[in-house]
Amino acid sequence: MAFDGIKKMFKKPGNESEYVEIDLGKEAKKAKILIKPFILRKFEDVNEVLNYLREGYTIAIVDIKPLKSKDIIEVKRAISKLKKTADALEGSIAGFGDGIVIVTPQFAEIAKAPIGDKDMVKDSD
Repeated sequence: MAFDGIKKMFKKPGNESEYVEIDLGKEAKKAKILIKPFILRKFEDVNEVLNYLREGYTIAIVDIKPLKSKDIIEVKRAISKLKKTADALEGSIAGFGDGIVIVTPQFAEIAKAPIGDKDMVKDSD
């Protein structure tokens, strides 16, 4: 077996134990969640948002107002791209008001109906 050769490498003369203990605790790093604001000034700015989302630990708060004031078609393309990525990552996407879109990875969910103001959140599904 392939492991027999590895076990022989770790055995010391006179030490005939059947296993080698390896401490994996040092390698494990805790991933922090990043809540990051983004501003879309042009369509290409969406790529930075997508890169952070694909890492899996970022909740993106995207201000689309600057792009919306220039070109509504580009806004629709950008939101479509964000939605496709959110769906692929099994995340969520929702619009807040006229100029904010929030995109979350799989571990976070957006409450679609806030208490007191049901018109505030616009479902992007």
